[in-house]
Amino acid sequence: MRILVTGGTGFVGRPLCQRLAEAGHDLLVVSRDPASARDLLPAGARVADTVMAFAEARPEAIINLAGESIAGKRWSEAQKHRLVDSRVDITRELVKLCGRLAESDAAPQVMLSGSAMGYYGDQGDNRGTEETPPHDEFAHRLCERWEQEAKAAEAHGVRVVLVRTGLVLEKDGGTLAKMLTPFKLGLGGPFGSGRQFMPWIHREDMLALLEFLLEREDLSGPFNASAPKPETNAAFTATLARHLKRPAFMAVPDCVLKVGLGEMANLLLTGADMRPARLEEAVRRKLQEAQRLDARHAGPASD
Repeated sequence: MRILVTGGTGFVGRPLCQRLAEAGHDLLVVSRDPASARDLLPAGARVADTVMAFAEARPEAIINLAGESIAGKRWSEAQKHRLVDSRVDITRELVKLCGRLAESDAAPQVMLSGSAMGYYGDQGDNRGTEETPPHDEFAHRLCERWEQEAKAAEAHGVRVVLVRTGLVLEKDGGTLAKMLTPFKLGLGGPFGSGRQFMPWIHREDMLALLEFLLEREDLSGPFNASAPKPETNAAFTATLARHLKRPAFMAVPDCVLKVGLGEMANLLLTGADMRPARLEEAVRRKLQEAQRLDARHAGPASD
């Protein structure tokens, strides 16, 4: 397939592009810095600095991972606007591209569009699935705006999948890499009470999940991208400390985080017991289909 990717040089996007290229897909990557992006992407990937530059290429699928880091800077009102705009603007351009291609009956078949566990907001101890009503706060409103923009592509005949991602873990980057330094120094510990849940997913599983959703033509709507059992912050930090053979007693009080980070402290002090219910059901169906096919092939030759 010809696949248009935004965020293709990021922590998830870069290995995803490599994996897609190895599978034989033709990559069209949107980057603000095409020259630098070409050095990071697989050979043969085409790079441009605008979405519409690929209109003539007629992408058959879109994977939208672009967006400024939500934890990169303190949440001033200006930074909140930047966080929303960095997601909404690129998604809106992708939908415009879908509309333009639809005029010649060449709209992409599918768009996988990023979202995040922040869609649900603070859920306390409640176990949540894709059907769980959200708690109204900034992280939820950001994700909702992002998702609504992506869903507009459905009007052009595009299958839209919304990927609500947990904390993506891998030793060479992402959340885990940021946590390692204080733990190696013996300064690690839980945030606040430590009772808040941390939905997580390994990067390799995230890549496999995106490929699965790309290929399954019967799947659309929101999917939680997380392991089946999230950990509390206290359990996660204790496990990390044990593997690093370091202590984990330096708990960071709520008040310290709130003074230092302001509203952004909610990212560390709250969470959701987010479960990938729809994904698990889709995988079960796939396994059942495979078992039925195996049973037919194992039948008598006359069948």
